Amino acid sequence: MNQTTSKRVIVDPVTRIEGHLRIEAETDASGRITRASSAGTMVRGIEIIMRGRDPREAWALAQRICGVCTLVHGLASVRSVESALKIEIPANAQLIRNLMIGAQYIHDHVMHFYHLHALDWVDVVSALKADPKATSALAQSLSGYAKSSPGYFSDVQKKLKGFVDAGQLGIFANGYWGHPAYRLPPEANLMAVAHYLDALAWQRDVVKLHAVFGGKNPHPMFLVGGVPCAISIDPNNPGSPMQGANSGTALNVVGLQTVQNAINQMREFVDQVYVPDTLVIAGFYKDWFNQGEGVGNFLTFGEFPSGGMSDPSSHMIPSGVILDRDLGKIHPIDLNAESEIQEFVSHAWYDYSVGKEQGLHPYKGETKLDYTGPKPPYDYLDVDKEYSWMKSPRWKGKAVEVGPLARVLMLYASGHEQTKELVGMTLKKLDLPVQALYSTLGRTAARTLETKLVADQMQGWYDQLVANIKAGDVKTVNDTLWEPSTWPTHAQGVGVMEAPRGGLSHWIVIDNQKISNYQAIVPSTWNAGPRDAQGNQGPYEAALKGHRLQDVKQPIEILRTVHSFDPCIACAVHVTDPHGEELVQVKVV
Repeated sequence: MNQTTSKRVIVDPVTRIEGHLRIEAETDASGRITRASSAGTMVRGIEIIMRGRDPREAWALAQRICGVCTLVHGLASVRSVESALKIEIPANAQLIRNLMIGAQYIHDHVMHFYHLHALDWVDVVSALKADPKATSALAQSLSGYAKSSPGYFSDVQKKLKGFVDAGQLGIFANGYWGHPAYRLPPEANLMAVAHYLDALAWQRDVVKLHAVFGGKNPHPMFLVGGVPCAISIDPNNPGSPMQGANSGTALNVVGLQTVQNAINQMREFVDQVYVPDTLVIAGFYKDWFNQGEGVGNFLTFGEFPSGGMSDPSSHMIPSGVILDRDLGKIHPIDLNAESEIQEFVSHAWYDYSVGKEQGLHPYKGETKLDYTGPKPPYDYLDVDKEYSWMKSPRWKGKAVEVGPLARVLMLYASGHEQTKELVGMTLKKLDLPVQALYSTLGRTAARTLETKLVADQMQGWYDQLVANIKAGDVKTVNDTLWEPSTWPTHAQGVGVMEAPRGGLSHWIVIDNQKISNYQAIVPSTWNAGPRDAQGNQGPYEAALKGHRLQDVKQPIEILRTVHSFDPCIACAVHVTDPHGEELVQVKVV
């Protein structure tokens, strides 16, 4: 639903995201956004649910923060317990986790591009005007992807025409088709629609990697101290994975081949479809490399360790902060310094025992609900007061952006050779300077390049796992501190990781073997959070400022920039009742 006045444009809910997000944008007479406010309209209560529970079971509850980001929340939770109890995991467990996280990146980024974000740039109905032969010629000029024949695109076009003629666009319903902001020729639109459909089938196959290592997807299984999948070895041939089904649920040669097949499919689709499509679409919207920047500060926690989590130097993606676009200096992060990472609630519907103006480090974080907003239904939020169920995380008082752009910039600034090569190739092909990365399409392009980087790493992790098994190393769990009687009376730790959408951190405090405090700061809280007490905007709000809307009744410009962050408001906020009562029931008919 989009409501408009002469000065305010409201998009509520923002669709093609996870969860419920409301954007209120104030515009001048020319339709230019002068101030934007980002509001999460659900309340998160997962921290409350965690209190008093066994830390070893926290991951299973943390996974329920989101129905899409289940793997990353489960793993961040496990890492928080391992951090608190000083548990190092075996090399095989680290490799398996890297493979699972890598697969999550590739799966998540491809699905975001085609099913959540591409429709901001692709006019689906325009594809009906395309010439299938010309579309085939375009596709074949980009890559050797097998599904590029004129007949294939003709079949896709017929399928789409059936949707339109029936008045039921289905998965393509409620778009701004025909909007003057669309620029792709019909052939590029038809190619993108075909690849949209291809990606639906592709994701069903590649997600099998998670099922092999974690038993299922979504909500794969995890274990404090390692991974729950044992490696089955043929007793007659030590160092060789067991053949067939006799090895039960353990990882065997069949499972390893399934993983190899998934890696092959990932790399093929990324190289032959995702990367070329991004470059083609971006070429028609080059002005979007000049808008939608955000706050100009970027943070990463680091990911994909080759050693332990306690050795940041072993991480493929380094940790650090980049301030004011300065790629010449990476600032280190001290997770335990109370003055560095804090959450503020001056414009959020929470209260702190120390008052709403003071920030709290997550170890001392509080989840005290304090709704002061209007009773629904309402026209507007009072954005000068509290207006969101999201807090405002800050690093040394500064708003920072997290996500693929932050990670690509961090890799680029740290001298990572493949990143520099890919960024250079992309900028040269589009004839753009490096400053173009600080933009809406720069964010989208960074996600694509990151997918290529991770896809290329997957084979190395797999090969190392197979080499370890052949050498006789089948250990996947370190259970030395599994018994609670060995734990200290008080312990605290943080599980950090780079989720596909950005830096994720789960903070745990354990007293007398039970969780006494639990706080999760998720990527979309960093990016979508409201202004702080000093009036500093969060990344969404800052990125929207300055956009000129061609049609305030169809504000596609707002969607383009917000979607470039890949919002997951379900991660940032959750519905709960203070007394544990069910508030909403959804029935599937």
